[in-house]
Amino acid sequence: MPSAEKDPAFLSLGPRRVLVTGASGFLGGNLIRRLLEQGCSVKGLCRRVQPELESLGVEMRYIDLSDASSVRSACQDTDTVYHTAAKVGVWGKYSEFHDANVVGTQSIINGCRDFEVRKLIYTSTPSVVFNNEAISGADESLPYGDRIPCPYPTTKVIAEKAVLAAHGLPPGNLKTVALRPHLIWGPRDPNLIPRVLDRGRKGKLRIVGEGNNRVDLSYIDNVVDAHISAEAALDKSENNPGGKAYFITNDEPILLWEWINGLLDRHGISAASKKISLTKARNMGAVLELIWKGLRIHGEPPMTRFVASELAKDHWFDISAAKRDLDYHPRVSMDEGMLRLLKANHLSA
Repeated sequence: MPSAEKDPAFLSLGPRRVLVTGASGFLGGNLIRRLLEQGCSVKGLCRRVQPELESLGVEMRYIDLSDASSVRSACQDTDTVYHTAAKVGVWGKYSEFHDANVVGTQSIINGCRDFEVRKLIYTSTPSVVFNNEAISGADESLPYGDRIPCPYPTTKVIAEKAVLAAHGLPPGNLKTVALRPHLIWGPRDPNLIPRVLDRGRKGKLRIVGEGNNRVDLSYIDNVVDAHISAEAALDKSENNPGGKAYFITNDEPILLWEWINGLLDRHGISAASKKISLTKARNMGAVLELIWKGLRIHGEPPMTRFVASELAKDHWFDISAAKRDLDYHPRVSMDEGMLRLLKANHLSA
């Protein structure tokens, strides 16, 4: 059970000037609200207009990540940058992922350098170590994946490397750290939970493989904690996280399909019971990828090779390094997170 005994180190952080990219996103929006509670002066960067954040006093910059000059300029008069923005997904043109995730991140690094920002906290992904094998309790010594059949993690590898290499960058000796939260979920999640529920209602969920794979998830409040803890930890004299990457999870690996079926049941949706072998799912994904690419079909294929492996194999991680260096301890358990989700969806436990 995650510990709730220790006060987070970030409680010692005072008001500061902060830029949060990806302000319209699930993580970015929750992070901004927490920073406002701490008395920070916050700028938000995203593409879609955010009236609610504006009403809270957030200085919004509506910029595309590919606009290098504007992204760089947004870093002016800032103490800390939280770079959570990215183009995500399992399908799409490599050039679009590259423009957002690589060019956009380099523009943030350039802005931090030119305007002498003190700290850069980058939101990466565990997918950077995807190797088409089961990952069971691996730590940060696991190397970057190669030949990843998906442009999102491929471009995130490049971006993460650039952020870590920028640690100590003059003239302001920028401090950087990368976090790899795994499958963020919680109330008002616009992606993971709604997608599972929608496919469940339509009877489109299939258990890939034997259905006994163990996976880490990360409750949203814990991920926000991790980001602010990382900011605080960059000032440590010992076990400083500068220039390093860290896995972030709830530290409670769950049986993926058991958890999904429990979620469906609580929402009055029939459980997923039909199975498809990993080999068949990967072969299907390969064929669908060719069709979608050849015919230039919009949207994601119903299956890809990358998704097939993610749905069938273990992927959970050892977060000892985050506990030691970031003083990160997940405060909201998986059970408590589910209760909060059900309450937000007006359902009983």
